Amino acid sequence: MLRSSIFRTVDFCTRRPWWVIVFALALASTSTVYAARHLAIKTDVNDLVPRDLPWTQRAFQYMRSFPQPDILAVVDAPTPELVEQATSKLVDALTARRDVIRAVHQPQGGEFLGRNGLLYLPTDEVRRLTAGLIQADPLLQKLAADPSLRGSLNALSLGLMGVQYGQLKLDDLVRPMSMAADTASEALAGRPASFSWQVLANGKPAQPQELRRFITIEPVLDFSALEPGRAATDAIRQTAGDLDLTGHYQATVRLTGLVPINDDGFASLREDAALNIAVSMLAVLVILWLALHSARIILAVAVSLIVGLAVTAGVGLMRRFRAPVQRALPC
Repeated sequence: MLRSSIFRTVDFCTRRPWWVIVFALALASTSTVYAARHLAIKTDVNDLVPRDLPWTQRAFQYMRSFPQPDILAVVDAPTPELVEQATSKLVDALTARRDVIRAVHQPQGGEFLGRNGLLYLPTDEVRRLTAGLIQADPLLQKLAADPSLRGSLNALSLGLMGVQYGQLKLDDLVRPMSMAADTASEALAGRPASFSWQVLANGKPAQPQELRRFITIEPVLDFSALEPGRAATDAIRQTAGDLDLTGHYQATVRLTGLVPINDDGFASLREDAALNIAVSMLAVLVILWLALHSARIILAVAVSLIVGLAVTAGVGLMRRFRAPVQRALPC
């Protein structure tokens, strides 16, 4: 039965080749148009697996209990003052990019912590800081009146006056003078130089957490694109470059978080895609040539493969989606 059906089909095709070719091309064209209109990609990783599975329910519950930032910008600079200034500049600039960014948060700073940050420190630490500020009142007045290099040198000269009047020991000035000398040497050598009054006031080198700030960013995601957050991450990098944070504050900006990590995963699909397709087609043609040794037969097989793929895609989508509207499939 099957064998006779195959013979009749082959006989029909050989007797009416042009009718078969026209019908195949029309069917392939219709299938291609239908597939193009009804097949889309959705790059929302939350829709890749069913939500009713036990382990996915636990995963979503964990994410609700411990929310992860979509994009986390990490700002580093050589001094606490510079990293704070660079972070504030970047936050203000990103807040204006409403086209690709929904919200920007600064968990380690901002107006609230600027006014109430001391309330979160231990009592002993607050007592130590306030005592230091009281002692440094003349120094702070000098800096507030003249924040230039001249004012900074005048402020340091107060230390020499303290030694002269017996209020300070000469050894107490070793560290601030060494810091000032190192900063001046770097500047004269044409290298980036920075001087931190916070480090000087604390009496110890800055800790790594004091030289780093985090910015949490909620981007506008386009799940119809291969990389949903690419527009937002490109905008962040462009904004940081336009502000010249490296030149003005010696700051670096790095991006991490769920969105950049997922985008990098989807971007790997595009890497060397053209080369892989070309190598695959060449391998198929070589195999066909070794098997058939006829250019005409190889061309017929290749056309049949293309038509078969187009028809398979169209029929598969037609069976999957009955309604004539565009649907999005998870990637």
